[in-house]
Amino acid sequence: MGQDARSKGESPSAPGGKAAYPVPHYNVEVSAVPALNHPVAPGATDWYPGPMIGAVALGREIAASGAGNVGKALALLERLEKDDYSLFMIDYYRDGLARFGEAWGYADLITVLIGLAPVIRPRAYLEVGVRRGRSVAALASEVPACDVVMFDMWQENYAGMDNPGPELVATELTKVGHTGRTEFINGDSHATLPEYFRRNPEACFDIISVDGDHSDEGAARDLADVLPHLAIGGAIVFDDVCHPKLPSLRQVWDRMVAGDRRFSTWVYDDVGYGVAFAIRKF
Repeated sequence: MGQDARSKGESPSAPGGKAAYPVPHYNVEVSAVPALNHPVAPGATDWYPGPMIGAVALGREIAASGAGNVGKALALLERLEKDDYSLFMIDYYRDGLARFGEAWGYADLITVLIGLAPVIRPRAYLEVGVRRGRSVAALASEVPACDVVMFDMWQENYAGMDNPGPELVATELTKVGHTGRTEFINGDSHATLPEYFRRNPEACFDIISVDGDHSDEGAARDLADVLPHLAIGGAIVFDDVCHPKLPSLRQVWDRMVAGDRRFSTWVYDDVGYGVAFAIRKF
């Protein structure tokens, strides 16, 4: 559950009745994630370019070690400043571990980032929808030296709870020992993301999390803006794919990412609000 969960809206319709989602422009030359890609000797042929492991295998590992990731998420939330949502999640994690242990297999945005970060070892991370900084702190707790760029509107009284802003997030990052560079981009992501990439056309990120505008069109626009700047072998993470009040977010994911041959994808939608991630192949 991220920042800027605006009221659900439908994307404009294209001929034939299908939603006219924005088209990502993959004209950005991006680097490859060293931890996932096979190194080829100079002058040798790279017969299998791209990552050596995809989202299905990584998702299987995350599910198999679900209790370990949930335990880390629980320890993280206990260290960070609390609000009603985090207090609920602390109880939820404890209850699930007590009842089901290793067999639980639960996943959410925080546990997925905790599972992906040590494998991908990101050099740079971009997040849309920061709120109180729990997800960025989860990633930074695993890879403290990662540079992070965070986009948010910092809406007051978000979901009926305090939303203090960048100062709190900076404090939370300090608690988990983050040493990388931090950059806060304040404002509507539909204006700030295009402007950021106009100023930084060669920007490339190893992990990107999109959990901002939850309208269909807004989520699709955020994905279209960030996807071309995802590294080869990098992961795009998308929250709330089975949220009962936002049922068409799954369709946005399927149309924008899962249906694109550039990506291998994994979705957790058993319980909770669900989460999906994809690894970029080319």
